[in-house]
Amino acid sequence: MRDTPSFRGTSPRPPDQPNSAGAGDRLVRAGAIVFFAGAVATLITVAPLFLGTKPFPTYMFGLSMLMGVGFAIAGAGVLRSIAAQRRQARSVSAR
Repeated sequence: MRDTPSFRGTSPRPPDQPNSAGAGDRLVRAGAIVFFAGAVATLITVAPLFLGTKPFPTYMFGLSMLMGVGFAIAGAGVLRSIAAQRRQARSVSAR
């Protein structure tokens, strides 16, 4: 057998950052949570149109906007991750 490390279900991290999350990872996770909360609110808001019941109050339509907010938060996390990777690549190539 070979003595190679196995990464079961995880991506390998650089040795200087063994278990730390990358830059922007938390923003992406938070954005996904906010997005799915907005998606649930949108489904709840649209359901009375198909069921023929009384529509929900106006604030539910505002909660539906969380989808866009979550998408923006996740996008900011992706951009932050890209910027961190570019900085790291520049510092490695400058050595």
